[in-house]
Amino acid sequence: MPIYSAPVDDTLFLLNDVLNINQYGNLPRFSEASSDVVEAILKEGAKFCEERVQPLNQVGDKEGCVRNEDGSVTTPTGFKEVYGEYCEAGWGTLAIPAQYGGQELPTTLAVALNEYMSSANVAFTMYPGLTLGAMAALLIHGNDEIKDTYLPKMTSGEWTGTMNLTEPHCGTDLGMLRTKAAPQADGSYKISGTKIFISAGEHDMSENIIHLVLARIEGAPEGTKGISLFVVPKFTLDGDGNPAERNAVSCGSLEEKMGIHGNSTCVMNYDGATGWLLGEENKGLRAMFTMMNEARLGVAVQGLALSEVAYQNAANYARDRIQGRSLTGPKAPDQQADPIIVHPDVRRTLMTIRSFNEAARALYLWTSLQGDVGHLSEDEADQKRGDDIMGLLTPVLKGVLTDKGFEYAAQAQQMYGGHGYISEWGMEQFVRDARITMIYEGANGIQALDLVGRKLGANGGRAVTGFFKEVGAFLKEHGDDEAMKPFIKPLKKGLDDLQGATMWLMQNGLKNPDDAGAASTDYMHLFGLVALGYMWGKIAVVANAKIAEGAGDKEEWLKTKLILGQFFMERLMPETGAHLARISTGSATMMSLAAEDF
Repeated sequence: MPIYSAPVDDTLFLLNDVLNINQYGNLPRFSEASSDVVEAILKEGAKFCEERVQPLNQVGDKEGCVRNEDGSVTTPTGFKEVYGEYCEAGWGTLAIPAQYGGQELPTTLAVALNEYMSSANVAFTMYPGLTLGAMAALLIHGNDEIKDTYLPKMTSGEWTGTMNLTEPHCGTDLGMLRTKAAPQADGSYKISGTKIFISAGEHDMSENIIHLVLARIEGAPEGTKGISLFVVPKFTLDGDGNPAERNAVSCGSLEEKMGIHGNSTCVMNYDGATGWLLGEENKGLRAMFTMMNEARLGVAVQGLALSEVAYQNAANYARDRIQGRSLTGPKAPDQQADPIIVHPDVRRTLMTIRSFNEAARALYLWTSLQGDVGHLSEDEADQKRGDDIMGLLTPVLKGVLTDKGFEYAAQAQQMYGGHGYISEWGMEQFVRDARITMIYEGANGIQALDLVGRKLGANGGRAVTGFFKEVGAFLKEHGDDEAMKPFIKPLKKGLDDLQGATMWLMQNGLKNPDDAGAASTDYMHLFGLVALGYMWGKIAVVANAKIAEGAGDKEEWLKTKLILGQFFMERLMPETGAHLARISTGSATMMSLAAEDF
């Protein structure tokens, strides 16, 4: 049985000491998020994840979901019960406005809890996670009637939500979608079409499911300019706002998947289902991207979360498993062999994963926090900075954290040797579950193209220029600090490589778009390394200061962080040079083969 212990101390250290969340106490939502409140929420949330959610992970994987003859779907044993406990405890209400029944706390707290939930059981977490994404779109784009109708019940968890984009013939290219919306005299629409890969599309955990569906109104322009977004409930509502008649929407089948078996991934058929327009006609993509951006940050956290739980199990195994002797002589002479933790290559693997995980946690918390401040501050500079960081780093987080999350889950599996390939140990499930994170909510190649093609040039390059200035100022501020030298020099080299790659793209990408496309994935990972290195720099400054002040029983814990950060700088940051070298080769060789030559 796999283990999991939520990294509460790490999260609190990052929020309180590295990111100084208390400095924002004058802002709405933050004023209620005192250190005591934040600690209590994270500790209780961790306990719920460890004791109630994690034990269902293998259950959900083995049982999967079942579609019944009437089209209903039964979730795995225990899912419905624990979801009820989740709702009763109010875990889904943390960042929701009070007028809809929420606690109105910073979104960053909900994102941190999402990490713990996803490490414990990513398939289970997708049910409330999709609901939060749908609620974000309703909050921003819904009129008062729609918000008052749906948000209170979705906040309580009585109703769940979905997002319906993909169709059998179109995924990323949504301009090709065929689902139609026919206007009705009462202001509603009849929605007809088929959607695929719909997570949590049908299940038995809530009394109603609120689908957000992309469709084209009859007579609307072709392509993406003619797409609208609709609210389509599983059950239409009576005059009191309660579920009444079954709508003409049904689960045609469940997808047979590589992983996340505990989540019901459905083919959804809309046969003249009644729906209501969300936002403006033909502006559906703008509304959908509200959900997509929320979901992309959530999926980035899933990538890290699976890397984290895989690491914890691999480290535990490495301390216990005895095989061979240390290269420098026996370390456990009373046993037949030494624990494999003595071997340098085992340590290389574990430190690679952990040094990534800790920096990735800092990066998503920093990004989310800047987004919170941007939304809640009345200062225009704060607003711009928050929007810039969220826009620039969302594709980086989604692409890098999920690419590496899968890679490191597989490396953690490798630690077990043959046992890693056997289901009872649980490691192969982490690998299978992690694989989807690289695909859904926009495949990672699309994230890279979004970064290079849209985000770099947005607002005249304001966001990327601001990021370069911020990292550059950090390097200048700490450049003469002897204790920071193991961090400053590699980070400076990484930033130079990133700026060089950015300049190369500016000079070549506009002249030949294939050059930008060929560079995009390397650029995304180069950007990710620098952003992660910057996080390690921020962590190191705080750790060094606390040790110098006298950290007491926390000193060894802080020294461990400095060692992990130094390992990251020595072993992972040099990869920026390789990414720059690949970017600089351009696209000529890549594009030279004819299609039939592949």
